[in-house]
Amino acid sequence: MSNKGLLLCVCQGNCPSFQQMNIFEVGNALRREKLVDYVAIHPQLCSKDGDVFLTTLLKGDSTDELYVAACDPTMQVKMFRDAMEAAGFDKQRIHGVDIRNLDTDQAVGAIKQMIAGG
Repeated sequence: MSNKGLLLCVCQGNCPSFQQMNIFEVGNALRREKLVDYVAIHPQLCSKDGDVFLTTLLKGDSTDELYVAACDPTMQVKMFRDAMEAAGFDKQRIHGVDIRNLDTDQAVGAIKQMIAGG
């Protein structure tokens, strides 16, 4: 059985690029459709406590695939590199999508497309 997680990061919740969406409804929409096994929201994954959160979350075998909806996916991999290495989590198992400047429905659609592999 594959365990899929979704992390939503909202750049501290005060970045103008996240003001058009209801981040809680984004998570609820995906949870209700059972596209992932868990949803978590973090205010700033690129911060020091974001590294601690990711390292703690990814240690062990509890997550097979991790989807992150936040800023630029290329930057996500670079910013999360140390946490993934500390947790022994293969970077090929993390998938990112940029949800900045999207409304709730657009963000849900972008995340669904990421999970579907497109």
